Amino acid sequence: MSIYQCKSVKSSGTNYKEVYRGAFGLYREIKRKTKRRPYIRSAYFRKEKIFLGLYWQHLEDHFSQNDKTRRLKFFGCGLELIQKSKYEPTSKENPNKPSEILHRFMGITKNKETFKVQIKEDKRSGEKFLISIFPG
Repeated sequence: MSIYQCKSVKSSGTNYKEVYRGAFGLYREIKRKTKRRPYIRSAYFRKEKIFLGLYWQHLEDHFSQNDKTRRLKFFGCGLELIQKSKYEPTSKENPNKPSEILHRFMGITKNKETFKVQIKEDKRSGEKFLISIFPG
């Protein structure tokens, strides 16, 4: 598995409010560009749309405040990886739902910190959703 080298660094900040403000600011810029569901285009998936709304819902539902802060620091790097990386991810069928495929990309920040980006693909519709960005 190849690792994508990002040009950006992870967000700075010590508490949730600081990190959330920066990450949600990036999301708001993307959201402002469309009237419908916010998305970015992926280099690996031949410029197909990767929808971002599920990421925020998943983050709120499943993690503690400290874990959210740790994950949100890599949001900008994760978006860069999705938009520019052409390296093949590790892909496997979701063990909980056979109608989904999970793609996991690996990246490394400018400061040599590794992280992973997970994208869920619906087999039936072919839609892709960003699920998670986390340190690796």
